[in-house]
Amino acid sequence: MTDCGCDKAKEELEEFLHNELSADQCADIREHLANCDDCSAEHLVGITLTTKVKEACQEKAPDELRDLILGSIDKLDAR
Repeated sequence: MTDCGCDKAKEELEEFLHNELSADQCADIREHLANCDDCSAEHLVGITLTTKVKEACQEKAPDELRDLILGSIDKLDAR
């Protein structure tokens, strides 16, 4: 394993966060993050953002809002 450098780590951070890289690529990025405060901070922001988006996507809209939106869509389709 070799330190992949900041450019490579930042370029592949999104894929790294979503486990879309090979084991070797992940290991290289992990090694870099362990030794680079700047990239590590960016990684933390990515983790926080991903977590918040997942939490927000699990919330359910109130039934009244859902009915209003679906009714509006039906009206547009009827045109």
